[in-house]
Amino acid sequence: MPKANETVLEIDLGALTHNFNYLKSKLQPNTKFLAVVKAFAYGSDSVAIAKHLETLNIDYLAVAYAKEGVLLRDAGVTTPILVLHPQPVNFKTIIERCLEPSIYSARILSEFISVAEEQSQKDYPVHIKFNTGLNRLGFWENDVDYIVSKLKETTSIKVKSLFSHLAASEDKNETEFSKHQIETFKSIAKVFKSKINYNPWLHLCNTSGIINYPEGHLDMVRSGVGLYGFGNSVAEDKQLKPIASLKSVISQIHTIEKGETVGYNRVHKAKDYETTATIPIGHADGITRIYGKGKGYVFINGKKAPIIGNVCMDMIMVNVTGIDCKEGDEVIIFDGLHKASNLAESSGTISYEIITAISQRVKRNIIST
Repeated sequence: MPKANETVLEIDLGALTHNFNYLKSKLQPNTKFLAVVKAFAYGSDSVAIAKHLETLNIDYLAVAYAKEGVLLRDAGVTTPILVLHPQPVNFKTIIERCLEPSIYSARILSEFISVAEEQSQKDYPVHIKFNTGLNRLGFWENDVDYIVSKLKETTSIKVKSLFSHLAASEDKNETEFSKHQIETFKSIAKVFKSKINYNPWLHLCNTSGIINYPEGHLDMVRSGVGLYGFGNSVAEDKQLKPIASLKSVISQIHTIEKGETVGYNRVHKAKDYETTATIPIGHADGITRIYGKGKGYVFINGKKAPIIGNVCMDMIMVNVTGIDCKEGDEVIIFDGLHKASNLAESSGTISYEIITAISQRVKRNIIST
């Protein structure tokens, strides 16, 4: 790959194919695969990712909000798209753009039925979300009769799937809780299906659920972070390939004397002669202030250079004392070798946060390998 000469996020579609095939290998042949492409496909490029997944015959896509689904439709993506957290103000748009809403409460169910009826819909596909312990969104187990009664009052919608979300599928200390969630969901689904005359798909497992709980794979699984190269464990991370590499370049090098300071608020004070490099990426690009003051780091010519002082809006400064480098040299913030998860851990956060935070002003380069 060419060396970076500006701040750029390289997105490797070959790595995406590898991750998809690895996760798919965990499933039974008839188990469907839903790819989560919300938040610009976890900070990468939702259109490029969705279109590539279509070439891999992905069964479903999922986004958080309606506007994310509209973006994909405008780009020509035709795969079914589940909207995980829709709001009533967007229901007409959802129907117009052939998106499929998650129905997670009595209010959302009633309001979507109303809009669907106004739009003269028949059997419009919806997905009923049950809360089995994550306690974010979803109906309760004792809401089944209410949901079924509402369904029987209308022909405007039809349930395409029932689903829930595991709360701690990556945590081996929570195995008992996760298994309880799986059994609770299966019980809810059994009762629900006994009260209607068709069989919606069932899905529950996220990436770590795919890996750790094959008994929960059911009709379909959902993967987000795993597709982007993170398995939530050291062992699984070795099997996956991060699809994104965030790179930049040294803009300027300074030599400062003992006692001189660097950056806003004079947070960093040189203990001796130091060489610093300024790099054109900052908190407006997704490298937030938590990575400052030596917590975060970059790699220059294979050497680790700690971020010094406070992260600025458009740049960071790093200590390159003892590193053989010059202005114009490439800087690696994270890639397949220097992983985003390690950088995140250095500052007390997680890979999800750093990869989804990469600003849309950072140039994206799509690479097929």
